[in-house]
Amino acid sequence: MPPTLSPAPYRRALPAEARVATWRAADGWELRRFDWPGGGCGSILFQVGRGDLFEKYLEAFAHWHALGWSVTSLDWRGQGGSGRLGRDRHVGHCDDFGGLVRDLEAFYAEWSAAAAGPRVLIGHSMGGHLVLRAMLDGRVRPDAAVLSAPMLGLKSPVGARVGEWAARLMTRLGDPARAAWKAGERPGPVNRQALLTHDHARYADELWWHAARPELKLGPPSWAWLHTSFVSTREQQADARLATLDLPVLMLVPLADALVDPQAALRVAKALPDARVVTWGGEARHELLREADLVRDAALAAVDAFLDERVR
Repeated sequence: MPPTLSPAPYRRALPAEARVATWRAADGWELRRFDWPGGGCGSILFQVGRGDLFEKYLEAFAHWHALGWSVTSLDWRGQGGSGRLGRDRHVGHCDDFGGLVRDLEAFYAEWSAAAAGPRVLIGHSMGGHLVLRAMLDGRVRPDAAVLSAPMLGLKSPVGARVGEWAARLMTRLGDPARAAWKAGERPGPVNRQALLTHDHARYADELWWHAARPELKLGPPSWAWLHTSFVSTREQQADARLATLDLPVLMLVPLADALVDPQAALRVAKALPDARVVTWGGEARHELLREADLVRDAALAAVDAFLDERVR
């Protein structure tokens, strides 16, 4: 385990009061969970993106905890400390987001029954897509939701339609669980930090956790994950139920995002009846909550103001 002390509090060390445990799904699959009991003002369930681990967001958790929130996070099935869905532990494989949504539904039911209200769901990137999907399906009903750089459309050099066709073809030409490319979040030689954050120190935190807990690290997605993502986001963008989702939603959108499609997020937000949108330009990359202080602090302030107004 990583040491309990760190020169960066709540970035390279788990809080002493927090608990890391296992939650068992109905089929027996064990998923890793994080719980940090707070001061009773409410409860946040934070769901990370593809290939993420909750340790990357301990600094944001500490911010909300200091305000009195209890914070919980559940590693998605197939990543982090929740096992793998393919033979290669390095590859982020999933061929059915429905299973992840069912996990969220079952966990949310248990968590919300015991959590102090109000109850807030926060989803980053793929987590944002799955949180919204679960709400549209009526599987979860938080008091409010925050979607940070949500994966509501994928960036593709050939466009979403051709990208979906190509991914489907590749699942049929070989093992759909094989890696779609060699490494990282995008194919080809890419400066990974340039996709995620301007902040060198916060990016280094993730590398530190990967070195300290190598079993949590995940590499590129599988072709099946890629195809599933194109299909699920396309269907969500056209979902007529967006107009009937009567829950307050805050959407944080970096317009220069090079991983997911910010314009898709804006279109979805426009379809929602009770959505507030906050945007950033070139000063912000994909991981808003791990960006340089100017962006990160503004993102946290937007979340705090939204929750103070709508649920507290």
